[in-house]
Amino acid sequence: MKRRGRVIVFGCSTGGVRAMQTAFGLLPVDYPWPIVGVCHLHAQGRWLMPEVLARGCQLKVQGAVEKERLQGGHLYLAPPGYHLLLERDRSCSLTVDEKVNGSRPAIDPLFESAADSLGDQSIAVILSGANRDGAEGAYRIAAQGGLCVIQDPNTAEAEEMPRAALAVVPAAQRVVVRLEEIGPFLQTMGVVTNG
Repeated sequence: MKRRGRVIVFGCSTGGVRAMQTAFGLLPVDYPWPIVGVCHLHAQGRWLMPEVLARGCQLKVQGAVEKERLQGGHLYLAPPGYHLLLERDRSCSLTVDEKVNGSRPAIDPLFESAADSLGDQSIAVILSGANRDGAEGAYRIAAQGGLCVIQDPNTAEAEEMPRAALAVVPAAQRVVVRLEEIGPFLQTMGVVTNG
């Protein structure tokens, strides 16, 4: 049976917009894997994050929709006020469960659901952020054999989130990459291991 491709999950907060634009902006429209993420939000007024990110991105950027199946070449963002989870059939699930790490959406629920539903087919990307959200979820992905790509804290606007992940993810399951090198790293992985 043909192995299904991987799914990239990511999280960020402070400094996250620039980090997302730099990390994912140059990935090609035919990138083989879906990218699913959480950027901490303060839900006030119209949500413009997909539009802002799409301006400098070749991928199709959209808000995640309940029960939508993930597709390669798409970047899905958790909408304001909802945790975004991944199901075993590689579809999205939105919940209004209690805040995690003071946020909804939060990164840990997404990462933990990826670990549980996708196992070693999940790749976590931890970008700039000013708290610990995502560290425990990244640890769970690593424990399932998945890879964690951590932004070099020295290239992050807010280094707390990458440093928290570095503190818990085993060295064998992580790579630390400068912000501008994350996109090329993910592109190479997608080409080498597509399938």
